Amino acid sequence: MSAAREALPATDAPPQDAKERRAAALAAPATDSTPDTIDGVAFAHLYGEPLWKLPADLYIPPDALEVFLEAFEGPLDLLLYLIRKQNFNVLDIPMADVTKQYLGYVDQIRESNLELAAEYLLMAAMLIEIKSRMLLPVKKADTGEEAEDPRAELVRRLLEYEQMKLAALRLDQLPQLGRDFLRAEVYIEQSPTQRFPDVDVIDLRAAWADVIKRAKLVQHHKISREELSVREHMSVILRRLQNARFMEFCELFDTARGVPVVIVNFIAMLELSRESLIEITQAEPYAPIYVRLAYSPA
Repeated sequence: MSAAREALPATDAPPQDAKERRAAALAAPATDSTPDTIDGVAFAHLYGEPLWKLPADLYIPPDALEVFLEAFEGPLDLLLYLIRKQNFNVLDIPMADVTKQYLGYVDQIRESNLELAAEYLLMAAMLIEIKSRMLLPVKKADTGEEAEDPRAELVRRLLEYEQMKLAALRLDQLPQLGRDFLRAEVYIEQSPTQRFPDVDVIDLRAAWADVIKRAKLVQHHKISREELSVREHMSVILRRLQNARFMEFCELFDTARGVPVVIVNFIAMLELSRESLIEITQAEPYAPIYVRLAYSPA
């Protein structure tokens, strides 16, 4: 493009804008530079300028347009692929057919990548050695046992490789953090008011059993009949709690009056709790239980 601009004849006309200069350069080039394009479309645009022809010094690597239809992770992977593709028995490998197919693949990769073919050539040499050993007559060992099959070591390596490959495939199918799922994070705003832990039923029952035990220690053998009112005891508990912010659970029971009074007093406390007139709280697990009036907003 710059050469075309330099070849333009000098003129006294006023300077033109960039678009007009490009049009003039294309209309009257110094040399024959007919665009080699399809339907008038440039190959690319470089810094805003259309590129009508590929540069003569453009270097394209040989592997830039190479397409791999089947990729193998090593010689054992290729050998296992050939055996499974032909439905051969791994324990009885036909070495002639497998070696022929293997060498054909090695010849192909030697033409494109000699460094990669070196690793496969080592396995090819091993296959040729096994094939040649199978052609020799079988000799018995000194102990009288039959000689080991030349393919035994190769079969063992293939089976171990296949097990590891299947195990890796199963591990890859497991869901992974960051690839298949993300850990959800939720921000929960903490309440500014202090909340006491809920009183467990077991703790309440243990405290009640302790009150009954102490009431039995001071009981008297008197035969009397006394009419007890749950509502009256509810009023007594409410009056006692009005003058105190908290009161311990055991302080609300008058054990000196006997077990019947303690039972009625406990029923009155449960009724007040059911009607949400009092709250039974506990500062922490296994701590003393306290009773207070229920909070009622103004």
